[in-house]
Amino acid sequence: MKLILAEKPSVAKNIADALKIKTKKDGYFEGNGHIITWAFGHLVELYDAKDYDSKMKSWKMDNFPFIPSEFKYKVKSNPRNRAQSDSGAAKQLKTIQFLMKRNDVDAIISACDYDREGQLIGDSIIYRGGLKPKAEVYRLLLNEWTQTEVLQGLETIKSNTSMKPLRDAGISRQWADWVIGINLTSVATLKYQKGKGKALNIGRVLLPTLKIIYDRDKEIENFKPEDYFKLKATFQTENNKEYEGTYIEDKEEKFKKRAILDDIHEIIQNRQAQITDKQVEKKKEFPPFLFNLSNLQGYITNKFKGWTSDKVLKVAQSLYEKKLITYPRTSSMALEESLVGKTANVLKTHTEDLPYKDEIKFMKSKRIFNNAKVESHSAIIPTYIKPKRLAADENIVYTAIKNRFIMQFMPIAEYEETKLITKMEGDELRGVFVSKGKVQLIEGWKKVEKIQSKDTLLPLVEVDDNVSLIDSEVTSHVTKPPKHHTERTLLRVMETCGKSYKEDDNEDLMGSILTGFSIGTPATRAETIKKLKDVGYIDTESKNLLCTDLGKRLVETFPVKDLFDLEFTGRLEKALSDIQKGKASKKEFLNLVFQFTTKSVETIKNGETITIKEVKSTRTTNEVLGTCPQCGGKITDGYKSFGCSNWKNGCKFVVWKNDKFLATMRKKPTKTMVKDLLKNNKAYVKGLTSKNGKKFNAYLSYEKNSENDYYSWKMDFSK
Repeated sequence: MKLILAEKPSVAKNIADALKIKTKKDGYFEGNGHIITWAFGHLVELYDAKDYDSKMKSWKMDNFPFIPSEFKYKVKSNPRNRAQSDSGAAKQLKTIQFLMKRNDVDAIISACDYDREGQLIGDSIIYRGGLKPKAEVYRLLLNEWTQTEVLQGLETIKSNTSMKPLRDAGISRQWADWVIGINLTSVATLKYQKGKGKALNIGRVLLPTLKIIYDRDKEIENFKPEDYFKLKATFQTENNKEYEGTYIEDKEEKFKKRAILDDIHEIIQNRQAQITDKQVEKKKEFPPFLFNLSNLQGYITNKFKGWTSDKVLKVAQSLYEKKLITYPRTSSMALEESLVGKTANVLKTHTEDLPYKDEIKFMKSKRIFNNAKVESHSAIIPTYIKPKRLAADENIVYTAIKNRFIMQFMPIAEYEETKLITKMEGDELRGVFVSKGKVQLIEGWKKVEKIQSKDTLLPLVEVDDNVSLIDSEVTSHVTKPPKHHTERTLLRVMETCGKSYKEDDNEDLMGSILTGFSIGTPATRAETIKKLKDVGYIDTESKNLLCTDLGKRLVETFPVKDLFDLEFTGRLEKALSDIQKGKASKKEFLNLVFQFTTKSVETIKNGETITIKEVKSTRTTNEVLGTCPQCGGKITDGYKSFGCSNWKNGCKFVVWKNDKFLATMRKKPTKTMVKDLLKNNKAYVKGLTSKNGKKFNAYLSYEKNSENDYYSWKMDFSK
């Protein structure tokens, strides 16, 4: 009997379906020689500092730096009460350990996601309770959860010992972030925060990302607009056709001094001109590369209102777990060369009903299939399974991925570009007038998304043709400041650590950036941007990301400057990438992190005492709002929640003031809302905000879950 551990229940169901197992028990499927169980992501987590030493329960400068001699794990904490273990995680962990020790189980297969986090999740569970003697542990490495891939993958499982470099990279990332986060967040809060409240959050990936946004804001703030001028002329051919040209001298068309162009403008009046050069060139337009996660997030957040990188990742993850797309957390924009046959079948499946299917031609090109451009996982493409029904958000992401895939096998778009050089008569003018025209010849891949190309037509003329000047003017212009970062531009800077990056760079460059040298990973960048918003370091204005006053003060006064440095963070991420490839040592990396943390703590302790963040105390009224529906106690208005006075005796009824469900609709619970819930079992709430940014009203009730002692929100639109 083989025991398979999946990362999530939905993936376990996919594996069970592939193996035609229908028998479901409490926490696992069983049948056909297999047991399939699951985690809920991480079931265990690192100890808190106070778990190692009771003195760490209170934050005191003298207690830091704190670096455990041995890192220990515990069952994941309850997100609503970190002092308690998560009952669901504890129960599932017990089920998995029971299954591992069953007499008929002779092999364990980790089927968690094929990345360093997935490796860490699987190994932290499998090795936690100790293995049976001679029990073999294997690794199932898949890029999608379709039946074909699952069955083929189970035929080619690897020994889990071969995955040690991937596990080392996962552990190194986890321990490093814990040590830096716990130590620097604690001492920074003690040193620079006035008043009690949310801590001053310091993180390895958080701060350099904040600095990117801060730097752009500063560029805009310090930008000084400059005037410049152009001279434009309208010419007429002998056939009475018109075209425009711009005056260029020494390759320059923007002039800082208007007087120069005014003189030229005066000179050219009533003069004839001649076409001295005509260049016609056919140019090719290749489709954009296949999506990796960052490019997918950038594309969607830029094109559709109300989308964030975090939302794109969640929707893509859902499509992946439904077997509709390949693994989304990838940094690659090409496919492995071994996928040629499979890709041809996927293309055929998705194009048989298209009106332009005759133009689609499968080809094995280096632009699409290139092992040298694949890092761990291939680019995101659809699987051979066609969706029967998709939610609106899923349809947006799925269609983008499918279209980008089909584009690769359409004809290359072609256009003709014409450049005319027009010279005025007389020898006084050093410059010439340049005109450019563009005509789309072959639409090609642009048909897939109905991309309209704008043609700029020039009249049919030849070299030495005479033309007349019929109009001209000097136009005024002003230089524009750089644009604020959006999630799209921020993701690209994070992906490349700013290396060789320009705002208008196309994606061809991205594939040649040094692998691994980045801020965060495809899986964590969206979470980082979301956290920057949550902790109040950045704000959004339309699609723009802006530094808040708190964010600015942190960048300008926090003394550990290495944490803002893209080079420093990039080197850490590169080291993790090298550990994953077996090229670097986990021990050396962690020693470097521990030394850096110790030095940084001392820098903060010995630095100037200033206030970066001031928390104004929110007085708790302890006003009684009503009777507890669970135990009959009193519900009072507390500092962090509206909770039951019997909480010490185990009553679980509580409405948190930072409730996450309400936060998704940009609302916080109020006293009036809680009073209505307690009195009428529901509350009418106005001004909720949908995912698309639209306002709506609804009745909300707060009901006890059937499977545990906690409460969840329910929404109703009926009167």
